[in-house]
Amino acid sequence: MTNLSDNNPRVYVACLAAYNSGYLHGAWIDADQDADEIRDEIAAMLARSPVEDAEEYAIHDYEGFEGVSISEYAGIDSVARMAAFIAEHGALGAGLLEHFSGDMEQAESALQDCYHGRFASLADYMEELTTESVKIPEALRYYVDWDAMARDADMSGEFFTIATARDEVHVFSSR
Repeated sequence: MTNLSDNNPRVYVACLAAYNSGYLHGAWIDADQDADEIRDEIAAMLARSPVEDAEEYAIHDYEGFEGVSISEYAGIDSVARMAAFIAEHGALGAGLLEHFSGDMEQAESALQDCYHGRFASLADYMEELTTESVKIPEALRYYVDWDAMARDADMSGEFFTIATARDEVHVFSSR
């Protein structure tokens, strides 16, 4: 049955027959479950409709998707997949979905193939990357401008970051 945890991705699905007849009838449904289970809950909500033979529905609200937009007529398979990704990866998953305009394949691929880790900033990542691959003489170490290197890497499109908290970014290669 529906888990109404405050941070769990969920959708408010409304009965359109009731809505068009002047009634507000719908249900909050846990989106982080199998798509068929979501469809079953939608069917149960429609069966309870004050309008007979109600069949059509729309998503009128949502929460727990960390800023990712869900359209009114989004497919249930897509909603369930995005909810599972966000439930598993939190703000990072939502940030990837926003970065890739909701494209799940790109978001999953970036996380699997292009992820470099969590850092305080892209400059910190550039410092780690450089010092692991190049021996910088101690006398020159303080002259290296890691922030400028990070700006260049960002502007060139070589890397992108997803900020999930203050002083917390996740670094990805752009491919």
